[in-house]
Amino acid sequence: MTRSRNSVALAVAVAVLSGCGPLVQIGGNTPAPAALLTLRAEALTNAAPAKADATLMIAQPTVPGALQTLRVPVTTADTELQYLKDGSWIEQPAKLFQRLLIDVVAAKAGVIALDGRNPDISPQRKLTGQLLEFGLDVRSAPVVRVRYDAALTSNTGKLLAVRSFTASQPVGAQTPSEVAATLNRAANSVAGDVAEWVSINPDR
Repeated sequence: MTRSRNSVALAVAVAVLSGCGPLVQIGGNTPAPAALLTLRAEALTNAAPAKADATLMIAQPTVPGALQTLRVPVTTADTELQYLKDGSWIEQPAKLFQRLLIDVVAAKAGVIALDGRNPDISPQRKLTGQLLEFGLDVRSAPVVRVRYDAALTSNTGKLLAVRSFTASQPVGAQTPSEVAATLNRAANSVAGDVAEWVSINPDR
């Protein structure tokens, strides 16, 4: 009788716990990073007023396999790649860079920048591109590199302009916080150049 009661009690306990969801977070025993990295638009001064009819959709850039992750790629040789120890982005670089572009271009190019999630708005122009480099290079003196190849099209799909934007900056220390801060500065530099380029290319 005692054994039967124990079996029933165990079954009830298992059912209750299963209804509460997992007791261990996904990832098993992997320790959480001390901090997650992100991008922020630097202080924007002399922002250009946006015109009501100047709309630009900024698409999330495509990325190579090395950037389809939350980790920070480190180029160690011409044919070798590693990832920065203890460095993890809060979101994948493509999404972070898209948001940064939207903030900077909207402020500096005098346009209403959209991310494409509102199908009811038909933008005058569309900015697409590839984020080909976004990481640390230690083949010689450590530097971060950002490369964004962009294409600007009209609302009818006509190609208006294409250009490659690059920025590199030396890194003082190969720590997640220092690398992320330096990448943030380089990304802001690229975004500023994109904003200037967008502002001088008409929608026709």
